[in-house]
Formats: sequence, structure tokens, C-alpha cells
Amino acid sequence: MTYELRVPVRVLVADDDPMIRLALSEVLAAEADLQVVAIAEDAKQAVAMAEEHGPDVAVLDVRMPGGGGTHAAREIRVRSPRTQLLAFSAYDDSGTVDELKRLGVREYLVKGITNAEIVAAVRRAGAAVEA
Repeated sequence: MTYELRVPVRVLVADDDPMIRLALSEVLAAEADLQVVAIAEDAKQAVAMAEEHGPDVAVLDVRMPGGGGTHAAREIRVRSPRTQLLAFSAYDDSGTVDELKRLGVREYLVKGITNAEIVAAVRRAGAAVEA
């Protein structure tokens, strides 16, 4: 399947672990068609940054302070409705996955997947952004 990307795809990264935030941001920023426009360390910051920057894609840690990925997803859906949401978690809990999908999260990525898989997911989400 091919996707038509709006270049660059503007990305918000939100994770409470500084090493993961840095690594994820660097992986995404290294791609010519992706631009990291904001980096948040908790759910409240993610919501505020999504509202301020209107990213195409937000990659949200599921378990972070300030209400977690579910709070961030719910609020971003309201405040930046065109932003596509991806969940990023160390836990593969089906109940959480289902809840996040109901909140509009496109994909649930389990930490430990390859960088190529993360980049591909962001590109898929970026291709789904409505003009």
C-alpha cells in the first residue's frame, strides 16, 4: 500500500522517559520527510503543545504523568482535531489498546519495535491527515 505524504510531516513526541524522548525524536528528525515540532514530557504538556503547534502526528506514551496517553488523546482530539494519534507503550494491554482506539488513536506501537516500524507508522498517520 502506498501513502501520499504531506511533506514534511510535523510530529509531536510525548514520553516521560528522557532517553526515549531523545531517541524517538532523533530517529524521526533524521528522516527528511518528518519534522519534530514539539517534545513533551507529560500528558498536560503534550496537550498544550498540540494545541500550540497543530502537529500532523502525535506519538503519545501511554503511561506518563498528567493523565497518561488516554487523557492526552482525548484532549488533543478536541483541541487539535486534525492531528493523527499514535500510542507508544512498553505494555501491550488489550483493554488499554481498545480504549485508545475508541479515542481515535490510529495505531498502538509497542516499545522495542524497530526504528523503521516507528517511522513507517508515523508516515502512515501523516498520510491520513486531512488537508
